[in-house]
Amino acid sequence: MDALLANEPVIRLGAFAAVLAVMACLEAWLPRRHRSVGRRQRWPGNLGVVVLDAALVRLVFPTALIGIAIAAEARGAGLLPWLGLPWALAVPAAVLLLDLAIYLQHVMFHAVPLLWRLHRMHHADLDFDATTGLRFHPIEILLSVVIKMMVVLALGAPAVAVLTFEVLLNTTAIFNHANLRLPERLDRILRLVLVTPDMHRVHHSVVPHETNSNFGFNLAVWDRLFGTYRAQPAAGHAGMVIGIEQFRDPRELRLDRMLTQPLREDARTYPLGRREGG
Repeated sequence: MDALLANEPVIRLGAFAAVLAVMACLEAWLPRRHRSVGRRQRWPGNLGVVVLDAALVRLVFPTALIGIAIAAEARGAGLLPWLGLPWALAVPAAVLLLDLAIYLQHVMFHAVPLLWRLHRMHHADLDFDATTGLRFHPIEILLSVVIKMMVVLALGAPAVAVLTFEVLLNTTAIFNHANLRLPERLDRILRLVLVTPDMHRVHHSVVPHETNSNFGFNLAVWDRLFGTYRAQPAAGHAGMVIGIEQFRDPRELRLDRMLTQPLREDARTYPLGRREGG
């Protein structure tokens, strides 16, 4: 377990860098949409906030989720040890339940006005590519870590399951935000299990009822199960407008402007509190 804790940053960073590099190359080769805003205008802010988020999490939560999981595992605390599940079942069960928790967290960040003020920075990107999946306000990231810590403790999730989930969450978030054209048949098959780029892109539409759909980051089952699945945007993927109404000025793509977005503009139009046409 000590080796797992020591190597966790290297494992996560390696997976992150490899998937981001592959997706960036595939986006250039097989783009789904024409870019409305270039990488040079968007990537400095999007990648800058990733560095800031990572540094802040390491500063505030030095051992993060793996340390919490190892401590809980040593004490036999949590739901899964209480149920007496063998390790081979506890690991996939923990990954599945952590993914459900992230789905529910995502819905909550759309439903609560104060939380939407933080989360809307993710939606304020004026285009959609792999770096959009990394673009989260630092305060939202810290809140997300706290929520995941509570879930890990409540479940008594094995440390291996937590690391597996964290790597999956990071890599699938990059994949399903990619500006990547998949063959239509492959997309139909994949989205029976996984959230694909075409599936998640609908969630980044400027149209509120489309923003309120396809909340999943990894498994597609939760949107289907809870009735938040929407197959395609009304305007089609080439015609849909990405972003939110409040922040359409390209200057909002700068890192300093991104960080202050929660302090600016009224959040009265937060998606789950707004009726269509209202």
